[in-house]
Amino acid sequence: MANNASARKRIRQNERRRLRNASRLSRMRTFIKNVEKAILSGDKNAAAEALRAAQPEMQRAAGKGVISRNTVSRKLSRLSARIKSLTAAA
Repeated sequence: MANNASARKRIRQNERRRLRNASRLSRMRTFIKNVEKAILSGDKNAAAEALRAAQPEMQRAAGKGVISRNTVSRKLSRLSARIKSLTAAA
């Protein structure tokens, strides 16, 4: 247990950061789910629009250290490829 003021403060800060990071991660996942839904519906324009909305949110999460930059890059690349394949199929 924390025995001094600075350790207690650190516990409070860590809890606030944990909640903030969880919120950011959840928000990012929601945006990704919206892109996935649009892709599954087969609407290329809706999927591209959803990806345009999701990209800044994903980059923001990476910038804040919630998720690795490489992970965001990989996810964006895979989503873009799936959207691009919708055009080829249509």
